[in-house]
Amino acid sequence: MPYRLTAAFRVLIALAAATGIVLECVEGSPLVIFSFFTVWSNTAVAVVLGLGAVRAWRREPPLPALWTGGVVLCITVVGLVFHLVLDNASSEFNAADAIARLTGARAVANQLLHTVTPIGVLIDWLLLTRPAALQWRHAAQWLAAPAAYFAFALTRGALVSPDTPTRYPYPFLDVPAHGYPGVLVNALVLGLASYGLGLALVTADRFRPAVGGRENRISSLGAGGLK
Repeated sequence: MPYRLTAAFRVLIALAAATGIVLECVEGSPLVIFSFFTVWSNTAVAVVLGLGAVRAWRREPPLPALWTGGVVLCITVVGLVFHLVLDNASSEFNAADAIARLTGARAVANQLLHTVTPIGVLIDWLLLTRPAALQWRHAAQWLAAPAAYFAFALTRGALVSPDTPTRYPYPFLDVPAHGYPGVLVNALVLGLASYGLGLALVTADRFRPAVGGRENRISSLGAGGLK
């Protein structure tokens, strides 16, 4: 894909993430909105894909794979947890009824943040970046983001008033419902799943073909300079 189309696609994905966040903030309290890992991850998408678009347009070397691969992992986790856990009526932690009641701007933001951006980032990674940029060590390093969020969520929940809305943003992090041991088990399961997904991404990156030919992948999100 020509570099200008690559830049344009990345701008669209960055705008989708930013638009979803803005809509959420307009409809609710920014302090509450930014307590969600979804918003953390989409903020990273907006920044990293935006910078990736600028570099593609200028035909400059790409951002480090540690950053961009981490964005792929985090936003993929967001999409999977939302669709397989939170919006799944058969899940122990489902919030399907609350999700179904979303309307207007909130419903649009929900789709942008949980569906559009994960799919868009994966398409960008698969079709607009060169393979074999990710390293095995990245899978462990990427866990710093969900670990930081976990610490933040528990600290916030312990400090705010018990009647604060979304005291614990996700049902699997709800300490009053599961206790600290239960929440730690849930976090460990999600962490191991995230690590496994990270290893899967690195493996796929080693074997996936250079779709469209190497000459079209002008500004990849991989590591190092142009290859």
